[in-house]
Amino acid sequence: SVESSPVSWHSYASLNQAGLGQGCRQQRQLLSDATMMGMSSGGSQTTGLICIYVLLLVILILTKLYDYNLGSITESSLWRSTDYGTTYEKLNDKVGLKTILSYLYVCPTNKRKIMLLTDPEIESSLLISSDEGATYQKYRLNFYIQSLLFHPKQEDWILAYSQDQKLYSSAEFGRRWQLIQEAVVPNRFYWSVMGSNKDPDLVHLEARTVDGHSQYLTCRMQNCTEANRNKPFPGYIDPDSLIVQDDYVFVQLTSGGRPHYYVSYRRNAFAQMKLPKYALPKDMHVISTDENQVFAAVQEWNQNDTYNLYISDTRGVYFTLALENVQSSRGPEGNVMIDLYEVAGIKGMFLANKKIDNQVKTFITYNKGRDWRLLQAPDTDLRGDPVHCLLPYCSLHLHLKVSENPYTSGIIASRDTAPSIIVASGNIGSELSDSDISMFVSSDAGNTWRQIFEEEHSVLYLDQGGVLVAMKHTSLPIRHLWLSFDEGRSWSKYSFTSIPLFVDGVLGEPGEETLIMTVFGHFSHRSEWQLVKVDYKSIFDRRCAEEDYRPWQLHSQGEACIMGAKRIYKKRKSERKCMQGKYAGAMESEPCVCTEADFDCDYGYERHSNGQCLPAFWFNPSSLSKDCSLGQSYLNSTGYRKVVSNNCTDGVREQYTAKPQKCPGKAPRGLRIVTADGKLTAEQGHNVTLMVQLEEGDVQRTLIQVDFGDGIAVSYVNLSSMEDGIKHVYHNVGIFRVTVQVDNSLGSDSAVLYLHVTCPLEHVHLSLPFVTTKNKEVNATAVLWPSQVGTLTYVWWYGNNTEPLITLEGSIAFKFTSEGMNTITVQVSAGNAILQDTKTIAVYEEFRSLRLSFSPNLDDYNPDIPEWRRDVSRVIKKALVEATGVPGQHILVAVLPGLPTAAELFVLPHQDPTGENKRPTEDLEQISELLIHKLNQNSVHFELKPGVQVLVHAAHLTAAPLVDLTPTHSGSAMLMLLSVVFVGLAVFVIYKFKRRVALPSPPSPSTQPGDSSLRLQRARHATPPSTPKRGSAGAQFAI
Repeated sequence: SVESSPVSWHSYASLNQAGLGQGCRQQRQLLSDATMMGMSSGGSQTTGLICIYVLLLVILILTKLYDYNLGSITESSLWRSTDYGTTYEKLNDKVGLKTILSYLYVCPTNKRKIMLLTDPEIESSLLISSDEGATYQKYRLNFYIQSLLFHPKQEDWILAYSQDQKLYSSAEFGRRWQLIQEAVVPNRFYWSVMGSNKDPDLVHLEARTVDGHSQYLTCRMQNCTEANRNKPFPGYIDPDSLIVQDDYVFVQLTSGGRPHYYVSYRRNAFAQMKLPKYALPKDMHVISTDENQVFAAVQEWNQNDTYNLYISDTRGVYFTLALENVQSSRGPEGNVMIDLYEVAGIKGMFLANKKIDNQVKTFITYNKGRDWRLLQAPDTDLRGDPVHCLLPYCSLHLHLKVSENPYTSGIIASRDTAPSIIVASGNIGSELSDSDISMFVSSDAGNTWRQIFEEEHSVLYLDQGGVLVAMKHTSLPIRHLWLSFDEGRSWSKYSFTSIPLFVDGVLGEPGEETLIMTVFGHFSHRSEWQLVKVDYKSIFDRRCAEEDYRPWQLHSQGEACIMGAKRIYKKRKSERKCMQGKYAGAMESEPCVCTEADFDCDYGYERHSNGQCLPAFWFNPSSLSKDCSLGQSYLNSTGYRKVVSNNCTDGVREQYTAKPQKCPGKAPRGLRIVTADGKLTAEQGHNVTLMVQLEEGDVQRTLIQVDFGDGIAVSYVNLSSMEDGIKHVYHNVGIFRVTVQVDNSLGSDSAVLYLHVTCPLEHVHLSLPFVTTKNKEVNATAVLWPSQVGTLTYVWWYGNNTEPLITLEGSIAFKFTSEGMNTITVQVSAGNAILQDTKTIAVYEEFRSLRLSFSPNLDDYNPDIPEWRRDVSRVIKKALVEATGVPGQHILVAVLPGLPTAAELFVLPHQDPTGENKRPTEDLEQISELLIHKLNQNSVHFELKPGVQVLVHAAHLTAAPLVDLTPTHSGSAMLMLLSVVFVGLAVFVIYKFKRRVALPSPPSPSTQPGDSSLRLQRARHATPPSTPKRGSAGAQFAI
């Protein structure tokens, strides 16, 4: 290669403003993510990005300036060229001198229509042009656009996704908008696909419900009301899993800890995707849906950094293995990247990097993964020296990553208009390496390769591949590029600028037939943007004629039949320098006679070392006839299926094609009944969908009987009438035994499902005594609202136990062996919900209790809720302490549920920090006498609110329930309250009536006529309760 004079001429355009932004977009694709350091202004650092879009005759450029100190975009400029980049006009005055632009969109079906979005931090507006960006109209928005999606056919139809996750539609190219749906999952909305959807304005989307679930919805863009929304997939789907691509719709649903994948072909009912039985996938990515077939990468249970490639039948249901252990990596945003590359222009041709014994090697296939082979290394290196590389120990390995930046080529490139040319970076050796990288080219579709550079270069295709332009990948400024006119066999060096330029990207004009390219970059890290237009037309003095071409036949190592056809292309003769212009495609295509190589193994079959496809150990070939009825026919697989899009004819096609066969009469076998979502639970009052599955049996002549276990049963005359499942509503909670019985003339089968029907648990209240005696058994009960919610698990924490007690019952009995304050917590698990309540109980050897009553005005302010009772209990205790001078450690007050308002007063012994009881029994009695005395003298009162004084009295003799129940929750709670009362009457409380005269000042009592009180009496456990005497008045403390 020799250095030649500059090609034609250079055209410099200097843009004096640069900035950082998110670039311009075409539909959702971000067209640039490259950034560079720009100029400094006033000491603040700035960063710039250039965003270029080429229309039919126009180049539009959006530049933005980002100020690091301010943390925002401060300026933007819009530039337009109408002469392929020779001159540029600044359009800031046409969009608004103070307007800051953020995104540039071009309508894919009418490139004269342009849309600009303003910076949402400044304003929410869009600017619309219908004349290739010459003039604009501004429209204000009441939402902030995050991304746009143009309709594939209708140029004025657009979907807009807002920053608050709402989806809008416009039928007027953004001039008016209408809300479609709220809570839409990002990047999970799609236009209808022509041919698969009847309605061109149908929108597919994934939306979140109020409780956080995801569901698949469809609706019309201008009529998306709740009544008009459809749910093509029954039930919920996994978040962020909806894919609508060509004729296929994919969703994912995880149940039992395993993901399950479903597909709808041409918008028919969803079917579960069938992988080999023990693939047990952890992750799946749809690679391609071209030519009525799904190519998917599946990470199986025993894989970490590799994926297996699977290819499907036409419906996308049955998948067979194409290649194991394909290397994967993570992209800059954490996305999974599979080392698989589909070669443009040749259907069925892929390159993949496979991991073998910790070595990554590059393989190639020409028949959609039916056969793979290593790449033959070049015979000579760049200097012409021989390369000693013997297959399979040594081969050529390629990096298969495609550039996400449209202004730079990736490390591998091919074009539809140049089907035989592949350019890639890689290395020669036993495995793929990140060192010693060179550039290689193949001009015969991967059969042979040539080394073209010893360092990485970006390669641009011009003139349908008739001209290849290479530019070195480097962080240093450059002024040269390389050109090849003979498919990379020889290269010439050209200068494209007199001053070395830091190159940020290269852009070709629309269509690979052009010979104009634009290079953009900057002279220094602080310079303005520089755009260089390079025109190669002057190199050619004429267009190519028929005699300038030669035929070239596509082949794989000499085998001319590729995907069942022989294809011959036109190639320009390497010695002819003429401009090709429009791409002509293949000259001719001739079908081949079918051979075994045109057939892959069918689902459930595996290829053995002798080349035969035999059933896998887990597969029963006769199971494919389960949907067959006696007297009908079905296609009986031979173990082979023709590769989709293979065009071969005759030959062994008849031998390998599935044969029609009469349906055999079979007794039912392998019957199962499951819920549609795979769960064993259902919600009371809601539809549950049950699916009946049968491995074998005559589905058309079968009687199916389903008993739901709640007294309702149904019958069906054939299984096909139940394809969408059986819907049923349970009106009660419980565990129901669902049975299904299948009968035909040859036998029967049955299956059982135990279904747990529940309702949401809303509230848990822990009921137990406020005070109890040491070493005495205490009952604790969890009171639920609603009272019947289905199967529950109770977890109890009490005392100093480090391990919980787990029960299926809502009550437990236990003892405390030490005195003091103890907490008890109960957690109730109902499905995915766990609720809890915690209470404190005082434990002592002995104590005194007294029922308190209040002046009637307190009832007017009693809402009868636990929070109010706790607060008022604290106020009453404070009033008792102030009236009597008794230390607060001796007093416990608990306001009881219900009306009229009542409370329980407990007198407790007090222990010092050493744990020794310093208060004898007599002291408790003195405190109790003092409390009753003050209560009887109306000395205890408190102010509930300004002007509302409440008196506290000692109530008439009654038994303290010692529990806090909330009667508003359920009738069972009141029943429990009464039960505890009677237990207290029978066991805990001793009544003793005694009329006496209270002394004026305790502890030296004296008798005063008219006063009556009750002596505080300590009750012993062995003493039975006494019977109250008629006519006695006052109150009695009791243990």
